[in-house]
Amino acid sequence: MPTCRRKRVVLTEPSEALLHAVQTDPNRHVFYLDQTGEIFETYEAYAARMSFYRLKQFQCEVTGKSGLDYFQAVESERQEARTLHSRFSEPLKPAVLKAVQWQVMGRLDHLVEAVYERFKDRYFPGEKVLVDLSGVKYYARVEKVYPPKYNADPKARDAHMDAPSSSTLDDDPPHVIGGDLSIPVNEATAKDNPALYYYWVYLTELERDKSHEKGKSTTKITDQDKRLVGSLIEVQCNMMSRDRLSFSKSILRRFIRDCVDRDAAVASPWTVKPPIAKRYGVDSVMPEETRQGVENIKKGEIDKRKKIWEDKEGPPTKKKKLTAAQEDRAEKREREAHEKAEKQRLAKEEAERIAAEKKKKKPVRYPTEDLDIRISDKDKKAGLRLTRPLANKACLPFNDVPGAFEAFLMTWNFLVVYGTPLHLSTFSLDEFEGALRHSAVDQPCPLLAEVHSTLIYNLRTVSFVRHSALLSLLKQKEDLEDNGQPDISILGISTDELVAAMADVGNNWERVPLRHGEGREGWEDALVGCLKDHATVINFPRLQEILTKLLFAPDQASGSRAPTPLNGAELGVTALPNDRYYGLPPEDRVAILSFMCNLAISSKAIHAHMESCEEQLTALRKEKIEVNRMKKQFQEEMGVLQGEGKEETPSTTNGSGEDIVMHDSSELSDASEGVSETTSAVGKKSTRQKDLRLKAHTIAHSKEREAARAKQASQKQAQAEHRRLDEEVNKLERRLESIERDFRKLLGAVRVKPLGRDRFYNRIWWFDGMGSASLVGSGGIALYGTGRIFIQGPSEFDLQQLEKKAAEDHEDIDARRREEEGEDGMLGSQEWAVYSEIEELDAFVTWLNPKGHRELALRQALNKWWVHITAGIKKRVADVNSNAKLPDARRSARKTAQGYDLSRDPYMLWTNRKAVNAS
Repeated sequence: MPTCRRKRVVLTEPSEALLHAVQTDPNRHVFYLDQTGEIFETYEAYAARMSFYRLKQFQCEVTGKSGLDYFQAVESERQEARTLHSRFSEPLKPAVLKAVQWQVMGRLDHLVEAVYERFKDRYFPGEKVLVDLSGVKYYARVEKVYPPKYNADPKARDAHMDAPSSSTLDDDPPHVIGGDLSIPVNEATAKDNPALYYYWVYLTELERDKSHEKGKSTTKITDQDKRLVGSLIEVQCNMMSRDRLSFSKSILRRFIRDCVDRDAAVASPWTVKPPIAKRYGVDSVMPEETRQGVENIKKGEIDKRKKIWEDKEGPPTKKKKLTAAQEDRAEKREREAHEKAEKQRLAKEEAERIAAEKKKKKPVRYPTEDLDIRISDKDKKAGLRLTRPLANKACLPFNDVPGAFEAFLMTWNFLVVYGTPLHLSTFSLDEFEGALRHSAVDQPCPLLAEVHSTLIYNLRTVSFVRHSALLSLLKQKEDLEDNGQPDISILGISTDELVAAMADVGNNWERVPLRHGEGREGWEDALVGCLKDHATVINFPRLQEILTKLLFAPDQASGSRAPTPLNGAELGVTALPNDRYYGLPPEDRVAILSFMCNLAISSKAIHAHMESCEEQLTALRKEKIEVNRMKKQFQEEMGVLQGEGKEETPSTTNGSGEDIVMHDSSELSDASEGVSETTSAVGKKSTRQKDLRLKAHTIAHSKEREAARAKQASQKQAQAEHRRLDEEVNKLERRLESIERDFRKLLGAVRVKPLGRDRFYNRIWWFDGMGSASLVGSGGIALYGTGRIFIQGPSEFDLQQLEKKAAEDHEDIDARRREEEGEDGMLGSQEWAVYSEIEELDAFVTWLNPKGHRELALRQALNKWWVHITAGIKKRVADVNSNAKLPDARRSARKTAQGYDLSRDPYMLWTNRKAVNAS
């Protein structure tokens, strides 16, 4: 039973009203706690009890683990009990339980010690033991037990060899006296000495070699020792032992603790729990003699404690007889003390109530779980949107076929990310879409030829089974015939006809040179050969349908090479793959490329590239740490220079604020000559003193000017140093931006991760700037791959999390999604949508609530790459507007009546600058 604050948790009993309602109102609604079987009249009582069980304050009574809720503690106890009972020797359980029944011992440890000493050398029929024969140990099973009376009579023991296995020779079980804890140890050993018992044991196997353990020496095992396995031998207890995992003091303590119980009263006996006692045949009714002994022990313990208390308190003093006035005063004092205690109790309850209310009103710390946040009026006034802007599903290519757009996007991402090992130049998602829709046979599409050819070259290095497609088709036909079903016929072509047409196509695909300079001529045949050796109906379910469309054409009289659209008409005549490929629907082309990309993942070139990216990522992480360290150092130096520049320079003026008039020495000499020769000696002396004062002022002023010039030069030097450090910091910031872009490119080659998830677990994807693609071109021009932000619906696991959260909060999550996402904006687990305009993306960012964990992280990721995201969206919109073309239905001819030239489409102008011409 789990404990809470060292007290066992007592289950709530049904109230008297409920017990009465069982007879009078059996249809009454109640609240039932399934885990514990408790029944409550009101939901408040049920919720309070459940909240109590959910607190992390319970302890597993068996293992001692704390910090668990009630259900975790119960499960821990059950798990430990299952492990314990599977390890503990089954034949030993009844003997141990009978020994501990009705024992009066204060501590469980003392009871364990007593049981262990009694049973460590006593064995029972059916027990699994270890037997030591001259240093060689065997696993064995006890077959027969011979009591001490057979000790001196070997012939009597041999006479009972044919007795039934797993039994004793007497009707009574063995070790009855020795296992009785009420008998003293010395007396039990004298009457039932374990050393006088003999055992017939069946040797099952040699003990596993433990010579690798520290302090263990290896015992050489001979053939004779091995031949003893499977034999029946006679041994005594000094040659036997039990496995420590099945019998030790710790295991025994846990077993007894799990199986017995004891009341809280003084000197209460240990009793085996009734279900366990019933299972192992332990008497649950206390014998009268045992009861009397327990009562005597309990009485003696109470008397002992009473005597100790009386000795401590001293003899009781005689009460003096009080007068009436004294009795009144005593009663008044007692009444005042009672009123004071009652006031203190009420004040304490009021304080606890106020504290509980404050705890309930404790402010929520943000960010928190997104679904716990509801948009308030204050948020609406701050500009937060209530409904997410509607993302477009209709403009996604091939989205009308389930799973086609996702396969299309995955294929494009694979080809762009691993463009370096595949020797492919980058191309946009729009160009890839245009190439997959290309249907003009007389104008081969270079993008399709390059993509298929580089995948074919890559798949030549991946192991394959020759004619695997043919074998799987024939096996499929045989399985259908065995089940009595007709053969699968697609577009009027049976399996036999398809197999016959496959025989002469693409047989040398792994050796055919597909040269870039020759336009990769013959790649269609090589594609069929690749599918023949790599695909099966299991790993490529649409294999038969696609091969039929590639190898057969409708029976038509005209000899035109224009592909006939496959709109349900049956096929009749064999055709060449280079004529039929351009008649394939785009969804079939996506399926082929998706299958080839999934195979190419396992190639050595892709694996080597991924390992190289991991190494470069490690180098970039180290460089980023170093650049940040240098940036911090430069910023600290700039702060020191800025602090020095704020210090005031000393004033270069005199105390009165007026400049001192400086006289030239020539002027002084002229003035002296103009003085009358008749001036007295006193006049000459005053003139000389004035000259000295002027000279001293001149020297002081020149020193001040020199100090000011030095200070000004120092300030100019500090400003120049500050500008230099600022330029260094700007360089480091630009390097950090470059590192972030390189990090995104390399990380995209190892694993593609979404930008984040919104409150309803919709994943937000931005695929630009990964692998061989870049975000910035030469001259700082913006580049893009998709130029859009994609939204993918929550996965099946995420939907389960939403349902679980809704069940916990008793909230209708579908209604909330309709309110905050819109009826048309809710996405399923395999659905996609897209934001193609900056205004839509701005509105989406406004809808994100930064108070939630997921949406805060998503908003930060969008802000981090906002410049590049918006630049890519603007560039794509400009390219789409400038490359506006005629409807797709008019692309079948090179030039239409209106003069449209198909070869000027962007996807037709793409060239592979990384192509390798080697065959």
